[in-house]
Parts: sequence; structure tokens; C-alpha cells
Amino acid sequence: MIAKLPDEAYAIVEGRHADPFHYLGPHRDNDQTVVRAFLPNAASVDAVDEHGDCAALERVHDAGLFIGTLPNGSSRYQLRARFGDTTIDLEDPYRFPPILTDFDLYLLGEGTHLKLYDKLGAHPMTLDGVNGVGFVVLAPNARRVSVVGDFNFWDSRRHPMRVRGNGYWELFVPHAIAGDRYKFEIVGPNGAVLPQKSDPLAFAAELRPSTASIVLDPAQVPTPRPSAKGINALSAPMSIYEVHLGSWRRKDGNGWLTYRELADTLPAYARDMGFTHLEFLPVSEHPFDGSWGYQPTGLFAPTSRFGSPADFAALIDACHREGLGVLLDWVPGHFPDDAHGLAHFDGTALYEHVNPLQGRHLDWGTLIYNYGRTEVVNFLVANALFWLDRYAIDGLRVDAVASMLYLDYSRPEGGWIPNKYGGRENLEAIAFLRNFNREVFGRFPQATTAAEESTAWPQVSQPIEHGGLGFGYKWNMGWMHDTLDYISKDPIYRKYHHGQILFGLHYAFSENFILPLSHDEVVHGKRSILGRMPGDPWQRFANLRAYYAFMFAHPGKKLMFMGCEFGQEREWNHDQSLDWHLLEQDSHRGIQSLVRDLNGLYRTLPALHECDCDPFGFEWIITDDGDRNVFAWIRKGNDARDRCLVIANFSPNVYHDYKVRVPFPGAWREVFNSDSAHYGGSNVGNVGEVEATGLVPELCVTVPPLAVIYLVPERP
Repeated sequence: MIAKLPDEAYAIVEGRHADPFHYLGPHRDNDQTVVRAFLPNAASVDAVDEHGDCAALERVHDAGLFIGTLPNGSSRYQLRARFGDTTIDLEDPYRFPPILTDFDLYLLGEGTHLKLYDKLGAHPMTLDGVNGVGFVVLAPNARRVSVVGDFNFWDSRRHPMRVRGNGYWELFVPHAIAGDRYKFEIVGPNGAVLPQKSDPLAFAAELRPSTASIVLDPAQVPTPRPSAKGINALSAPMSIYEVHLGSWRRKDGNGWLTYRELADTLPAYARDMGFTHLEFLPVSEHPFDGSWGYQPTGLFAPTSRFGSPADFAALIDACHREGLGVLLDWVPGHFPDDAHGLAHFDGTALYEHVNPLQGRHLDWGTLIYNYGRTEVVNFLVANALFWLDRYAIDGLRVDAVASMLYLDYSRPEGGWIPNKYGGRENLEAIAFLRNFNREVFGRFPQATTAAEESTAWPQVSQPIEHGGLGFGYKWNMGWMHDTLDYISKDPIYRKYHHGQILFGLHYAFSENFILPLSHDEVVHGKRSILGRMPGDPWQRFANLRAYYAFMFAHPGKKLMFMGCEFGQEREWNHDQSLDWHLLEQDSHRGIQSLVRDLNGLYRTLPALHECDCDPFGFEWIITDDGDRNVFAWIRKGNDARDRCLVIANFSPNVYHDYKVRVPFPGAWREVFNSDSAHYGGSNVGNVGEVEATGLVPELCVTVPPLAVIYLVPERP
């Protein structure tokens, strides 16, 4: 070993050099090119020029530091290293040009690099005629970052990266290939080596409990075909089937179906049932099955539980082939503190707030994104656009929006920090949500977004320029809670709660609403939707049929969690399949047939969907018959004759000769009756047509028990 080396050499050997390119690789020294290479465990190293001429490099440090000059003044070379009895020709990663351009760095600095995923992460590429993978990661407070993986024996000494711009570390690793596993080893600002980190921009990941990222060649992931135009329009029918991919069905031995196995079955089933959209619980990579995907660690990677990114793309393509839109549940509100994830990423609070009063959810034990940081907002907005761009997703449902909007969300008095005006509103999160919606609708005008927002925050689904948050839709949590509470009561008590059905129409058009019967309503002791129905077995199923028929006739788009469509008895369990065997029973088959027919009517009758979000499309007819638990209303389409009369009877009594005024004289046809024997009912109703007579047209109908009927006017 040479006695005296510059400080830079020791920084390389000791793994603390922030810019190894400054010392390693080729450097001009007068009329010669000096090459420095750090190859731990190498016995000897030669530099070989493009003509095959060799020059031995001197071993100047026992750790594996070699220095020498290129033969014949060459500028291109390879390294020939001997490890024991094996000699290997290597490309020197420190002779290649930068990955990020100056324009990339400018956009990254501004926080406007909306195709962040084209540059950060791991990308197969060719530089100077050599194939390899370019790695880029944000770690502005790190002292050193190394990429480790299958290509370097997971040895952090071999590939330290260089830092550029505002803390973006990059390195081209020659001959690394798609399929290689990798992570980043980061030395924090205090000199401590952090637990190895998965790539925040990884496009694929190992199956849990392993946590390595996997290099993906995007060329091997075909973009799914687009969905039909207008599928998300306010005037279009939208009936969403919400699915947890891991528990919709299971294989023998309780194994997961793969994305491709799901592609062969799920879209066809949803289409046969008449749904217009599938909504998947979060598919981003996550370590804990019990989080259902709501604690993601890899926002750009479809979970490896069910296959590869190409397999996931095949599932989306199959959905679009069946005419179904696809919505993804997206979680930009929080993330878990797993050591391999985003938490304390570069030894500091990079993605999260440093103060736990701002940066940690007390209920969920998760960390909160710092929406005031340019890089974080850029990361999240780019992630939203990524799913729309690469996988042709049709929209995003944003989880837990209320937790983002309020600084005091689920916090005790004194346990939160007010905004600059002293208020509880999270101004930075509001700006982020508006920015996210602006970019989604601006770049993908056919797409939509939906907010799970459980408070009375105003104008969630109104345009940003009018002071709104800019979402396409908002989940109507108030409607869900009120109506489920009403229908769960014994009919004898319902007259005292008549207003729970009426109240929702006071605000039904204040937002573009989706009516959700979601996964959250069938877990944690809440019972299944069927499990909430009172009475004997016949009454329970009749109540459920009536409730679903009421829902499909109520203004607002529809969402139903898997299993609800056939009356799942037990609560949902993410670790096992739905109880498909229940369809061997007439009562459950009846519920399934009812939902299929409701979807069909909802799609085909303009009156039931064209004005879902317009007060023009609804008119109360009967609101004051609480003693008999009866309601009636008219749904309207844009055409003057597109009308549907809905009569709901939430009592177990049959009402004969029940009078209901209607807008048109003549024949009205009963097109749906939830009490039909076809669904398991008692078959009480109005067979065929009912004639509206009188100066003020009026129908005289039979109202079946615990049932809802739809009547439409015959065309003249």
C-alpha cells in the first residue's frame, strides 16, 4: 500500500465520498488519462482499451483501490479484474455520462417533473453503447448513497452514487438487467448507516416478507387498451363493484388468484352482473396483508402478491375489453413506518413532517406526508398520473381525505399545530389536492377522481376555479350512515326515524355523490349488510332487497362491495374467499338476480342515471306517510317522457289501492318489483300496467311488503 493517499481516496475506501465520479473513473492528467477503480476483493486489475491493449493498474490500498494510466492515450476502456482464479471483464460505471439532464434537474427543483417516473427509480438503458440500468433516488440529506443488488453481491462499497441538483443521487450500472433485485444503502447526515431502503419509485417489488425492489423493463409491460369514452360522465350510469383482489375468490389451499386468473373471471362476472366499473382496493405494494393495501410502501409497483406488472396490465386490459371502467383506491394521506420504506428515508424526515403533532396519525400508527415540501407533492402527483399513463386506469378514489384536510383530525386538544391563520384547515394539503385534481383532469380529461370525505367540507366535487377541491365525485357517507341505521331498525320503529330517509335529499345535489356500501361497512363488528337486517329470515332478505332497490333509485352513483351482491352473511375476511357456496341457496341467488336486474335498469333507464347529480332529476311525491313507512318519488331523465316512479314500502304490510299522483295520464308499467318471486319475494304487485286517471293523473297501485317498485310511463 502506498503510504500517502489524498483524502478523497480514503473517503472512497471508507464509503463516505458524496461524489465518487470526482475521484474514480478516467481523469486527464496532462497528456495522459489516469484511471482509478475501487474493486474490493480483486487481486489485480488491468485497463483494456478498445484495441485490446492492456495496462496494469497499481493496487494502492489493500481495500481494493487501483490506479494506473490508459494505454496509448485511449479514452474508452474496460476493466479486467481477477478474483481468485476467476478473471472478469467489467465496465467501469464511473466513466459514463450523467443520467439526469440539466432540464430534468430544473423541473425537479421546481417540483413540476410530472413524469418523475421516467427518470427516478431504475431504468434499463444504453449509454455509450453499453447496456445497463440507471438508478436515481432522492436523498438530499444523505452523506452517501450506494445502490446494492444482485449485480454487485449486495456490497455497498462497489457502487456509490453521485449527488446532483437538490439531492438526487444517480448511477449507471453497466450490465445490470431487468429482473435484478436492488435497494439503496444510505448514510444519514449523522454518519449512521440506515437500514437498506426499497426504491420509492420501484415499478416492481419482491413478495412480502422480502422487501427488495426489482428492475422492470417498461417495454415488457403493454399499455392496456383504453376504456369507452364518457364512461365517467356525470350523465352516464356509474355502478361500481368494489373488490379486494386477494379475497374475491381463492384457489385450492386458500391461495390467491393471480392477476391473469382474475382477468379470466372477474371482469366477465362484473359485466354479467351489470356493473359499469370495478374499483380495486389499493394495489400498490404493501408489507402487511391486514392493511388491505392502505399502508403502502411502493406507490409505483402493483403488488407482487398476484403476479407481475405485465400481469396486472393484462387484468386492466380484460376489464376494458368487457366495457368496464377501472378505479384504483389511492392512498396519498399516509404511509407506514416500516424500516425499508419512506420513513426517515435519508436519515431525516424527508417525506413526513418532523414534528409528530403534524407527522403521525394516532389512530393508524402511520406517518403523514409533508405537503409543504415541493419534492413530496411532485412525488405524489406524479404517482397519480403514473397509474393513468402506464396502466390506462380510469380514475382514482382518494382514501381518507378528511384526515388530510384537518390538522386536528382525530387529535386531542393541544395535540395539533394550527395553520398560519390559527385555523384547523391543512392549507398545504388543500393546495396539494387541488393540484392533483388539476393535473389529472388536465392531462386525462376522460378520467375521474372520487374523494372519501366524511365531513361537511364544502365543494369537494366542485371546480377549483369556483373554490372547490376539484374532485369528480364525493362519497356520500352521510347517506350511507343514515339509511343503514334506518333499515337496521325493526319496521315497527321506523316511523320514528322517517327523517333519516328524507334528510339526505336536503344535500343530495350539493356534491356529485357516489352512494357507497363499501368494505368499511362490513368489518370490525359492523356485520355484513345482510347481517344488519331485522326480522325473521324472510324479512331479512326482503329488507335487503328493498334497501338495494331504494339505493338504485336514489340520486347518486352506486358502489357495492364484493359479496354484498349476493347477501354475504358474515363479515368480510381478507384472508379467505367470499362465501360463493351461498349461491346454492334460493334466497342468495335471489339477491344476486335482483342486483343484476337493478344494474340493468339503472343502465337502460335514462331517468335513473342522467340526472344523478342534478336536482332537476328528482321530485318527491310522498314524504308524509311515516305511519305506513312509505315513500314515493319521481326520477327524471332529460327527455320529457323519461320518468320513473319509485314507491318504497319499508313496512311488512301490503297496501292495496294506494294512490300516487303522477305527471302523465295513461298506462304506467311496473318494470321492477323487489317482492317478485324471482328474487325470493311473495310476488305481490301490479302485473303489467296500471292506468293513471283523473284531472290530476293518479295511479291506484298495490304496494308489496318490505319492497320497492318502479313504474315507467308507456310511450304514446
